[in-house]
Amino acid sequence: MAIAATSNEQRLNAEAVTPRLRRTRRAQRVLVALAALSLTAVGSVAPVAADSAEPSDGGSPSEGRTQDGRIPDFGLDSGECKFGGKNIKSTPWSLQRVLLDELWSEATGEGVTVAVIDTGVDKGNRQIRPALESSGKGFVGKSTGATDTNGHGTRVAGIIAARKVKGTGFSGIAPEAKILPLQYTGGDDPEKQGDAKTMSKAILHAVSKRVEIINISSDTVKKNSDPDLAAAISKAVDAGILVVAAAGNDGANGKSERTYPAAYDGVLAVAASDRNNERAFFSQSGDFVDIAAPGVGMVSTVPKGGQCPADGTSFSAPYVAGVAALMYEKYPKWTADQISARLAQTADRPGAGPDEQLGWGVVDPVAALTGDDTPQDEPVPDKADQDRHVTPMKLTVGESKTERTQRISVYVMTAGTVLTLLIGGTAIAARDYRRKRSDARATADAGTAGGR
Repeated sequence: MAIAATSNEQRLNAEAVTPRLRRTRRAQRVLVALAALSLTAVGSVAPVAADSAEPSDGGSPSEGRTQDGRIPDFGLDSGECKFGGKNIKSTPWSLQRVLLDELWSEATGEGVTVAVIDTGVDKGNRQIRPALESSGKGFVGKSTGATDTNGHGTRVAGIIAARKVKGTGFSGIAPEAKILPLQYTGGDDPEKQGDAKTMSKAILHAVSKRVEIINISSDTVKKNSDPDLAAAISKAVDAGILVVAAAGNDGANGKSERTYPAAYDGVLAVAASDRNNERAFFSQSGDFVDIAAPGVGMVSTVPKGGQCPADGTSFSAPYVAGVAALMYEKYPKWTADQISARLAQTADRPGAGPDEQLGWGVVDPVAALTGDDTPQDEPVPDKADQDRHVTPMKLTVGESKTERTQRISVYVMTAGTVLTLLIGGTAIAARDYRRKRSDARATADAGTAGGR
């Protein structure tokens, strides 16, 4: 869901704080007000597919249509983020929460390749250029995958593998991993819009290149499965590739609808968490959610150089993909299922097992890379007497209940941008994701996932 942009400072200092049902009455009224508003990002349109039952973001249906009449939506806060702008000197909170020296003493992602299926990845950013594989490819127009007029894919890639450089505290979580840029959609260009077919082709290309991980920060406009996409995902999973996808940004009104490709069996669906390790208010919930990761105030690389912050599960998924890249380096013989199981087992969670808000919990990079080296194929709930509870991140200034409620109000009324990428065609919304892996979920979806 795209929301009107605020200043960088506001968005970096405010996060979604309305998980689960523990809300004050005022907070509940704020959520109702938010759901009633049609707020869009500055300088962008936030419509949905023409045949959608109801708009997820609001916006005008009169511009930017694809050839088949569907409407692409890229909620890029272009009015605020300047491509080729200055570096953000401070270290983002999503990295501050991690003991990076300890993490990177275990692995840096060297020798691991992550396919980023998105709007392309701009080689003009010096933090990203060294990470790009030369075998990238575009599936719309004549792109090689190393250009990005929209910025969404460049941000996603940066969170995974941006190199450490002087002048900024930001880097990717796996700063020596490689990125295979696969552009399945042209972003803002109405003549280069992708769909489920171009995404499927990109997935199959990634399979042919034998990557370890595929990151897809997009979902489908239509609620039902697409045969080509289902077949491509199945082939990737069968090839032993870990497919990571975002859980979606339509959670402010309590939506928990499944979307694809994240809901396919074998795909790791990632929700967004805030600084308090709680579900970001926009992050969708449901039994398809497997794990959560930071998705608020996410600083990352943008085309031409520099960085900008943005919110969305689009940036939670690559955070998990980056941690997975570290794990593949340290545990080269582990399977995708074993990597997923370790991520889930070591996550910070509010109870003994998974819930519909955060899945198995908020990813803990250091815990995933340390401790027992014995792989497991599935995560298991903690023993009842050893439940681990999420400890909220400490803020620079402590908050009273009143201040917390006010912060919720400020977040809604000023409306920090949730970066959205919505693709029409056979339906691909570049928004964010989700997933399911258990046999029970697979059975529940058997009637809707054609070609699975």
